[in-house]
Amino acid sequence: MMIEYFVYILRCSDDTYYVGVTNNLQHRLYEHETSLNENSYTSKRLPVILVYQCAFRDIEEAIRFEKRIKKWSRAKKEALINSDFEALPELSKKKNFKK
Repeated sequence: MMIEYFVYILRCSDDTYYVGVTNNLQHRLYEHETSLNENSYTSKRLPVILVYQCAFRDIEEAIRFEKRIKKWSRAKKEALINSDFEALPELSKKKNFKK
């Protein structure tokens, strides 16, 4: 039996995003929704809604992807959530700030 790993994004009640990785998405969502860890980021931002998930066969690949999207801007995360893949390259460009 092949194990799958999931990178997921939750939208929290305060309109922030939480990014995580798990090998049991249904159980992990239950843990978030029931505040199993009352000191967690999501426990103080309930309810949460699953807005994105992506399956991987390799845990290392899943962890790399999770770490990468945790660093993304809100706009870039929302492009991913909305499957607006064409917008991702433009949103990846560094912004030049004028003094």
